[in-house]
Amino acid sequence: MVTVSLGGKPEAGKGPDQNPSAVVVREDLDNFEHLRKLLGGMKLEAQYEVIPPTGIVNLNRDNHVVICGPRLSPIVAQVLEGDDNLRFEKDRAWHLVDQRTGEEYRSPMDEDGSAGDFGYLGRLPRLDGRGTFLYIAGVHAIGANGVVHYLEHNLAELYREVRTRRFSTLISCRYDPETLEVLESRRVTPLYRHEN
Repeated sequence: MVTVSLGGKPEAGKGPDQNPSAVVVREDLDNFEHLRKLLGGMKLEAQYEVIPPTGIVNLNRDNHVVICGPRLSPIVAQVLEGDDNLRFEKDRAWHLVDQRTGEEYRSPMDEDGSAGDFGYLGRLPRLDGRGTFLYIAGVHAIGANGVVHYLEHNLAELYREVRTRRFSTLISCRYDPETLEVLESRRVTPLYRHEN
């Protein structure tokens, strides 16, 4: 069984004293459905859980995928700091930076409003040091959809390249602004291999 942890946000319009429940954005539920089908093709079952608004998630599990921006989970943000190659940063807007080249990947949504985004894909170390988890996040939620789209179309090639080793890369995507369906996705940085 593969567990997919989705980042939860407090229910809109409810204050902390009203006991708001955690809600998941539509894009992340779509991601889970796409991943469930992809895993099903490999004879693997999948379930999802919602990371509470505190951002506390147990990363020390086998067969674990996390789809949650670093803004929603301080634990995930700490693990991401260990990536010397790629980083989420924030100035006027969240964006991704290739630390090796200095190149910034800013979401077209923030720049000119066009229907595109960037996402981070990596196999990162568990906190207990006894394995890894697959991590997916976008500058915006739709960027994670672009990463899942990339996995749907490039998983065999990606596996040939990295096997079970730790890595990270950035994915660019274009999507239909009406349906939010990802139309294309491609890798825009090298597959950075992390020292194990």
